[in-house]
Amino acid sequence: MSARDNILQRLRAAPQGRVPLAPAVPAFYDAIRAATPASTRAARIELFCEKMAFWHGEVVRVTHDNWPQKLREICAAKGVRSLLYGEASAHAEALKAAGIAGLKPYDRPVGEWKKELFDDTDAGLTSTRGGIAETGTLIIWPDANEPRLMSLVPPIHFALLDADQLHDTLFDAMCAQRWSESMPTNALLVSGPSKTADIQVTLAYGAHGPKELVVLLLDNEVNERGTRKGQ
Repeated sequence: MSARDNILQRLRAAPQGRVPLAPAVPAFYDAIRAATPASTRAARIELFCEKMAFWHGEVVRVTHDNWPQKLREICAAKGVRSLLYGEASAHAEALKAAGIAGLKPYDRPVGEWKKELFDDTDAGLTSTRGGIAETGTLIIWPDANEPRLMSLVPPIHFALLDADQLHDTLFDAMCAQRWSESMPTNALLVSGPSKTADIQVTLAYGAHGPKELVVLLLDNEVNERGTRKGQ
């Protein structure tokens, strides 16, 4: 008997161990909630803004009515000449009505306009499925109307985030949105602009994706100045 056969025989004859138990993830988070103060909407917004700033992302507080005008102002301030958007997206008509200059619909296969997409597009606007307050993270589910390249290629990424869709943790988001029932082919978790680190752990931003991330936080509980109503 060869050494290999001897080893395999001993492995087969070894007593079978117990099947490991699946981790009790819900119980873990239940214990955390029991030991911490109850989460509030305001606290989630504050933490998300704090974490997003840590990752060099920018959060602009807007309302569901004024965000197109705010976006137009930001584009003018940043010198954006072309803004990529999903022509069949839910916010397309609002963009057109706001008179934002340089609107560019994503309406062709990438192979038909690769050079223009990569070299002559200043910014892209996408929707989000929600956000994670704990880490300052956006949840993006690309589809045919808003392909992944919209948030990956342009130097500036604008993202619409509804404050009511902010969750404490990734686990909370997965449960509340019932991810197990339907998942896209490519779900994205985005925290700040593109970044990478070399072997000396020197963090660099904008190395292989957007150099800027601007989150338009949709919150009807803020007024035109971006402060909470009643303050």
